[in-house]
Amino acid sequence: MRSILMMNSKGGCGKTTLATNLAGYYATQGKSVLLADYDPQASSMDWLAERPETSPEIYGVAAFEEKFRIGKSIDILIMDAPAGISGKPLNDMLRKAETIIMPILPSPIDVRAASHFIKNMNHINKLVKSEVKIATVANRVREKTLAGNDLSEYLSKLKLPNGKKFPFMSVFRASQNYIRAADQGLSIFELAPSLTTTDREQWEPLLRWLNSARSKP
Repeated sequence: MRSILMMNSKGGCGKTTLATNLAGYYATQGKSVLLADYDPQASSMDWLAERPETSPEIYGVAAFEEKFRIGKSIDILIMDAPAGISGKPLNDMLRKAETIIMPILPSPIDVRAASHFIKNMNHINKLVKSEVKIATVANRVREKTLAGNDLSEYLSKLKLPNGKKFPFMSVFRASQNYIRAADQGLSIFELAPSLTTTDREQWEPLLRWLNSARSKP
């Protein structure tokens, strides 16, 4: 089973948008997907509630209020973490995850918060003996903006504790397609390709990485 965690210490960075669109992508690929919502706001569960019965099925669990077991039939587990998670809940989540995707918004406050969180994650990984792989994406970037360029430059220069380049995968634009998809309980991969070509192209580097051995322990 493949396990992917959406995480950032700061709220409002688009974790749920990434989680639901990734769940939709894998469902369209014929995978059995479980979407575990650890955020008491339950945004992922609200998205699932709007999902049409005719769409590829995605299983959901409100992990913030109930423990769950992962059935053998599940191919992909996607976890939507709450903001500000720490301590034992964070450690337990890390033990379940193979891969972390960290969305970062193009603002100085978000960049600084991300920098602190990444340093903390490296420390926690050692404590729980985790080999989870982490990647970042620039999210909700307005095209041709200085803030977006600054964020991309920052992410591309990050280093891991061993000196290797930090994996910065993609830049996602601030697109109305994500809002249209969310309203219908869909992902951009389930909207008309003619309307979502640019958005799909921006996902390709991240999807290639997720589907490769490089994103797994």
